[in-house]
Amino acid sequence: PILYSYFRSSCSWRVRIALALKGIAYDVVPVNLLKDGGQQFSAEFKAMNPMQQVPALKIDGITLSQSLAIIHYLEDTRPNPRLLPQDPKKRAQVRMIADHIVSGIQPLQNLSVLKQMGEKKMEWAQNCITSGFQALEQILQHTAGRYCVGDEVSMADLCLVPQVANAERFKVDMGPYPTITRITKGLLELEAFKVSHPSRQPDTPAELRA
Repeated sequence: PILYSYFRSSCSWRVRIALALKGIAYDVVPVNLLKDGGQQFSAEFKAMNPMQQVPALKIDGITLSQSLAIIHYLEDTRPNPRLLPQDPKKRAQVRMIADHIVSGIQPLQNLSVLKQMGEKKMEWAQNCITSGFQALEQILQHTAGRYCVGDEVSMADLCLVPQVANAERFKVDMGPYPTITRITKGLLELEAFKVSHPSRQPDTPAELRA
């Protein structure tokens, strides 16, 4: 497998966590979203992913984009360890939380949107994350055990940790979100979350390396 990734991309990080949890070895092709006007806009990358976004994963003779589609494929083809619970209610909760982050928070504060916001980008990002986290904190108070849904790591957790990293980067006050903070702290102690961390990627700048 070949993963087209950017060290700081939260969508790429979700996929890196899934690959690490499932023990799938892969090669990384870094795509720098800032250099050369954005390497994702190159003709070569556009031919592979017309949306011109990371991540993209070449695996089993196909090329997939969109982080959740990739993770679902890995779940379907390499089911251990499981990232979706067997219980239909818990499974729905995992998908709900993942969608809440992937559709309701992250796209509103990603690079392409922030470019449009000019000088207001920090304030915009903080507002988007804060409103999303207010809802998420309430949801997690009903679903969480050790992790987002019960005590097993799920697809929801793969979405949560990178989004909290975004929140910290945009200096969001995490004080009002004790459940989000507790779950994230526990997840960051797991090896799969450590090895996939933005501070430990091949394209991480020296000053940001762990």
